[in-house]
Amino acid sequence: METRTCRYGDGVPTVLLVRHGRTTANASGILAGWLSGVDLDDIGVAQADALGQRLAVAEVRPVRVVSSPLPRCLQTAHRVLDGALGPGAGGIPVEVDERLGECRYGAWTGRPLSELAQEPLWRVVQDHPSAATFPDGQGETAGMPGESMAAMSARAVAAIREIDAAVAGTSGPDAVWIAVSHGDVIKAVLAEAAGTHLDHFQRIVVDPASVSIVRYTTGRPFVVRTNDVGGSLAGLVPPAATAASGDAAVGGGAGS
Repeated sequence: METRTCRYGDGVPTVLLVRHGRTTANASGILAGWLSGVDLDDIGVAQADALGQRLAVAEVRPVRVVSSPLPRCLQTAHRVLDGALGPGAGGIPVEVDERLGECRYGAWTGRPLSELAQEPLWRVVQDHPSAATFPDGQGETAGMPGESMAAMSARAVAAIREIDAAVAGTSGPDAVWIAVSHGDVIKAVLAEAAGTHLDHFQRIVVDPASVSIVRYTTGRPFVVRTNDVGGSLAGLVPPAATAASGDAAVGGGAGS
């Protein structure tokens, strides 16, 4: 593992924000939300396995892995953890925190992104997401509540900061932990960490199986890396001796 002095928040835990691998919904351009039966496709499985192998090569050993409750994130979390630490993952469980779950898109759930782009709410989501609230589900989506993007951001940021503080207390300042979540959720966490308004979060790209890295110091967060989908992860963790239209697709985007 590469060793060098870390300039970005020495003496605090490191959180790896991992988006789930590609899914059948990503490949077909469907807004999955909390829709059931959305799993990793073959490409998504390979992406998750590759990320686990990258962590192993870099000798990154997470002390906790916390995931959205949705299957695509749980599948990613288990494959990444097994790849990083070997089969059985050293006894580290994959924990679930509902606050890391996807934004609740309500009536938009399961609809094609190309169709949703014609809705008046789409422009609000693109240009002023802090004012966007998704309508409650009806008909086939009955029982699926809508949520505001501001509420999604607040719950996700609170979860990440709370867990990070707990990791610091139990595992020390050099600990690494992983949060597995969704495109819009991770974009919201990164926007808050970077000190930018939620209305600017569509400027951030978070691809399937990407890694974004944040350190929360007492003074300010440091966004160390965003949307990393390849290459070495070595050197990102302090050694133990040192303490089309331009629119962003809702749900993080389709494709690979």
